[in-house]
This record gives sequence, C-alpha cells and structure tokens, in this order.
Amino acid sequence: MTPTRLFDFIEHQRKNAPLKKAFTTKYNGIWTSISTEEFCDQAKKVSRALISLGIEAQDKIAMISSTNRTEWNIVDIGLLTIGAVNVPIYPTISSEDYEYILNHSESEYCFVSDQEVYDKVIAIKDKVKSLKKVYSFDSIKGCSNWKELIELGTSSEHDTVLEERKIAVAPEDLATIIYTSGTTGIPKGVMLSHDNVVSNVISSSKRLPLNIGQASALSFLPICHIFERVILYIYMQNSVSVYYAESLEKIADNLREIKPNVMTAVPRLLEKVYDKIYARGAELTGIKQKLFYWAVDLGLQYEPYGENGAWYEFKLKIAKKLILSKWKEALGGNLELIASGSAALQPRLARIFTAAGMTLVEGYGLTETSPVISVNDMRKNKFKIGSVGQIIDGVHVKIAKDGEILCKGPNIMMGYYKDLEKTAEVMTDDYFHTGDIGEIDKQGFLKITDRKKEMFKTSGGKYISPQVIENIMKQSLFIEQIMVVGDGRKMPTALIQPNIEYVMKWLADNGTPSKSLEEACKEESLLKALQKEIENYNEKFGSWERIKKFELVPEEWSIDAGHLTPTMKLKRKVVKEKYIALIEKMYSS
Repeated sequence: MTPTRLFDFIEHQRKNAPLKKAFTTKYNGIWTSISTEEFCDQAKKVSRALISLGIEAQDKIAMISSTNRTEWNIVDIGLLTIGAVNVPIYPTISSEDYEYILNHSESEYCFVSDQEVYDKVIAIKDKVKSLKKVYSFDSIKGCSNWKELIELGTSSEHDTVLEERKIAVAPEDLATIIYTSGTTGIPKGVMLSHDNVVSNVISSSKRLPLNIGQASALSFLPICHIFERVILYIYMQNSVSVYYAESLEKIADNLREIKPNVMTAVPRLLEKVYDKIYARGAELTGIKQKLFYWAVDLGLQYEPYGENGAWYEFKLKIAKKLILSKWKEALGGNLELIASGSAALQPRLARIFTAAGMTLVEGYGLTETSPVISVNDMRKNKFKIGSVGQIIDGVHVKIAKDGEILCKGPNIMMGYYKDLEKTAEVMTDDYFHTGDIGEIDKQGFLKITDRKKEMFKTSGGKYISPQVIENIMKQSLFIEQIMVVGDGRKMPTALIQPNIEYVMKWLADNGTPSKSLEEACKEESLLKALQKEIENYNEKFGSWERIKKFELVPEEWSIDAGHLTPTMKLKRKVVKEKYIALIEKMYSS
C-alpha cells in the first residue's frame, strides 16, 4: 500500500523491510540504536499520551531541538498519527522569535532538546497563553521529561480512540507549519499538508538510488528545515538506517565512525571540506605535491557519462587510485551519494566529489514547495553539472516573462498561516512564484541564475546578480564568506569574511604572523593577495559586474551571531545593517 499520510512511512518500513537499527543517536559517547519495531511502539505510546493530555486533531505542538535526534522523530510520528500539527522551530533564533511563533501558531505543548533551548522558552513562557507545558529530551532540572509520555502511554485504554483518530487523518489535512527563518521581516508560517510532503517524498525517492534495507545515512542538517525532514521520510520509506551526527563540528569524526552510504549537505559545508582537503596539498613536497595537484585538476575537469573520452577516463582511474580515493576515505570510505540543496552549488564541487566516487547531486526547492522541485540523478542521463536537475514527477514548472520560476503541483503549500494577503502575493492561477530566476534547457534541466529579490541595479542602470559573483569568488581559499553590495550605487563592492584558518597560516608562512583576525585584516600583504585573487575572478564578469573595492570583516559570520540562516545562507539585510559603516567607507573613498 502506498503511503498517503506522513506516519504511513514508518509503518511501510515495518511491514516491508524492518530494521534492527532504524535510528541511532549518540548519548554520552555511546551510539544507541532503536529498531523499527521499537520506534513504532514508542510512537504509539506518545500518541496515547497526547490523547490522555486532551490533544485534539489540528492542535499545534512545537518542537525545538539543537541537534537531530531519535526522540524528535518518535514524537513527530506520534503527534501526526492523531492528527495534531507539528510546528518545528529553529533552535538558534531569539527568545522573542520563540514568543512570536509560539503565539502565532497557538502551540499547546513544546518539546525542547536541552538546557539552552529550555531556558529561552521558559523566559517567554508566561507570554504565551496557549502554552500548557514544556517537555525536554535531555534530563533538565525542573522540566518534565518526554519519557513521562512514554510511561503515560503504556496503558492501552485509548487504543480505540487512537485507531479512530488515525483513520480520520486525511491526506489533505494540515500536517506541519514551518516558519521561514526570517531573513527579512516577520517569519511566515508555511502550511504543508500530509499530501504536500508525502507526494514530494515519493517523487523525490525515484531520483535517489537507495538500496532498500541495505544503506545507512548520516543526518546533520537541521531537522526543523523541510529539506532534511523530507529526506528522513525518504529514508523511512526506503528502510535506510539513520545515524544522527553529534554536531556540525563532529561531522568528520562521525563520518569515519559510521561510514554511511548517503548524506545530505549544504554547499557551504562542502566548500569547507574541499578547501580543507585542497589546503593539504600545500603541505606536500616534490612528486607527491605534483601528483596531488594533477589529480585535483583532473577531477575539476570531470564530466559525466565518459564525455571527456577514454584517455581522460584512464587518467582519472589512476588519479582515483593514487589521490582521490583518499578524499572518500576521509569521509568514511563508503559514501556514494551526497544530495545538496538550500543554496547554489559551485560546479567545481560537483565535479571533484563525483570524480572521487561520491556522486554529488544538486536539487532545488523551497519550504513552500515541500521542498523538492527538481533534482539530479546519475542514472539514465538525468545528471547535468551546473543544473539543479530535471523536474520531479507530478510537478510542473514554467518560466515567467521576467525569468521567474513558477511551480504548480501537489507539493505546493496550503498557504501562509493566518495570512491570506501574503499567500495571494505568491500565487497566480495555482502557480507558486518562487522568487528565483532560472531557465530550462532542451533536455529539461533547470538552471537557477539568481534570486529575484536579491538582484539589484547600479546607479548606472545595470543589473547585478550577487549570488553568481559570490559563488565564483568563494572559490578563493582566502574567502570564507562574501556579500556583494551596490544597490543604487555606481559599482558593486564586497564585504569579505576571511577564511580564518587559511589566512592565519598564510600570513605565518609568509613571515607576517598575526595574533588576531582583526590584526590580520589590516595586513598589507594579505590585502594585496586578496586584491589579486579578486582581479583574477573578475575576468569572468562584465565590466559593470566586477568588484571594484572590498573590505575585510574581522569577525566570523555565523548562525548564532545572526549573519547566516540555519542552512548557512546569508541574511543580507542583517549583514548590511551590521556593517553599514564599512559599506559607506567603500563608496566614500
């Protein structure tokens, strides 16, 4: 039977290919697994407990977790089974944002992961009238633990009601409200039905070569984001064993421990992996260094399906054996597939990772589209570097006259919660306006060229696509983050956050060691080296697009500090406001 509601996926796994290790989380240094059967049993207990607490269909329950963990999924399935609505919230936002979302969604209960999140919720709890109680996954003094629900749900007295509630959940019912990260203005609550997400899971699954019951995955992207959440439902459907990374900082260690076959990632993380491995080449000497750079250069020329010819494929085979295989070993050794989303992927990354035996496929979508619109697939000539793949089944895309991508299908959101006006602004004749500019080639591959809202015009009337420029510039080992500015100005300029580790080492190697990033950013030799890098990359652009001036920012841009969204995209408005003095300096001198 084909799943039609989100909780059907784990039941599908239980009936068709149950796992001994369905979900695994590390607690106190020990990997702890739960089987499919145990998972279903605990989710059922959560359902029973929520019924005991008086939760009705369409009641809202918030979930805030600093890291992905098994408990999140159990509670998710438990509440969805009785028709309740999951309201996942980004853990890194402020208490004030918690207050707004909890009030706006009218959440009755809130599950938190740890002390830090709990403290932020408690700080505003009295300002949220609908909120009855907070439960934690960690053991926190003064806070009810989620295991109390497991205990409460041991009794089978509500089983008849549970079955009735489960049957009553319709595919078109609201399943989740996901609040956008608020890069501009107040967060909007995206309403997604069971069918929105289920249809997306089923269509997207066809593009991922997953061996049912035989693969393992490492999960670390925020589970509150629809991209990772849909991937987890895909893993459920295909009986892929899920392992949760301890943190972003420990991904490398966890990859080597788990040795997964598949994982998802965002471009910024892959860029950092590439930069770190590439930088090792400088530490080599003689023939070893020459071999390293030869193999990397060869990988950067990669084209799928043998398009470079037999001689290239022969050389690549040697490069893999001598050098590129070590890239794969550094990421566990078994990684066969990486699915990238959330932001534009540099083509060089798709080439080098795929050449090294880890097929890196880029996809595209938004929260409002549940999220996948298109995705690449190495099989059957459905993979094209530089594109975000072909449109998935059931989804229809057309390009508007101004180049905007419009999308229609079962994956399109129900609307923005309590906001008919904003919903109407993005919908025309059942087509959702993505806000992205793109094109579809003759083979049906979609290519994203920029964000419509992020494009700006110089005072000379020339349009600038900042993402395109930034993506090219970020190939420099000197640059960690870059934001191109220049709306209404005579030329584009850039704010740059240097790659701290690389810059400090480069300065030391060049005889000008610095004690701090602030000191490093004033070092003349570094400024000259960066100027040369930017001039080289500028050659790829028209004269009006070239970066004429830049300023280094002696501060790390991060999610916690508010520079980046949880999926590592720039919060342009925040960055611009924060460094307005530096921006004015570039245009006044």
